Amino acid sequence: MSVRTPSPSIFRPQGKIDQSVMEENKRLVEDINRRNLLRGTLSLGALSLLTGCTITDHGAVQSVLKAVSSFNDRVQELLFRPNHLAPTFPESRVVKPPRYNAFYEIEEVKPLDGGSWKLELTGLIKDRRPWTAQQIYALPEQEMIVRHICVEGWDYIGQWSGVNLRLFLERIGADTTAKYVMFRCADGYSGSIDMPTALHPQTILATKYAREPITDPYGFPLRLRMATKLGFKNPKWITSMEVTNTYPGGYWEDRGFNWFAGI
Repeated sequence: MSVRTPSPSIFRPQGKIDQSVMEENKRLVEDINRRNLLRGTLSLGALSLLTGCTITDHGAVQSVLKAVSSFNDRVQELLFRPNHLAPTFPESRVVKPPRYNAFYEIEEVKPLDGGSWKLELTGLIKDRRPWTAQQIYALPEQEMIVRHICVEGWDYIGQWSGVNLRLFLERIGADTTAKYVMFRCADGYSGSIDMPTALHPQTILATKYAREPITDPYGFPLRLRMATKLGFKNPKWITSMEVTNTYPGGYWEDRGFNWFAGI
């Protein structure tokens, strides 16, 4: 992990998505979906044995799932160490481009105009003035090469650069004693994290991948990148950030995924 001042570069709006990248990632996603269908079948069978109920007993299954999820969140939160760093890797292991993942196909990605984009700020923040992409790009950069781990079972090594989230929160006068930081995105996605993770040394608002501006399929112009959380906790195409003491949930969390999802 390193911190440096970004070199001058021309900030430009993103255009048409590269078709070869789209096709490559589509094949990867389809393969993952096939394998996870089999995994899901086995998981449901194991669940029926553990609970002593049938899969058609929806209420009982949901009750057990929620209890297990809540227990997992508590354990993971207890294990979390605010200043313990996740492993980093050499630049030779960086995957280019990064792997695409979202709750829809890559062809459905809608490019954003970096010239008109703004990061809106709400909640327990003193200076709520929105930030432009140019302003964020002008901030000192932190670079890290860490492993991205997807809840679906795959991973890759990625090289990310951007502003350290703790420094950004301090700069805008955010209440860092609050419980949660919530992110909302241009595609309707949302996600939230605990404040200790937001203040972790390896949590950044990423603007670059492999020292180049993040492109459309991967979250242009701004995405969250954490070394201590699963992939779905790293929202892309961020348009707003809120600091709050009210539990905000998130796209997948509201659908039953573990909220803490890290360590």
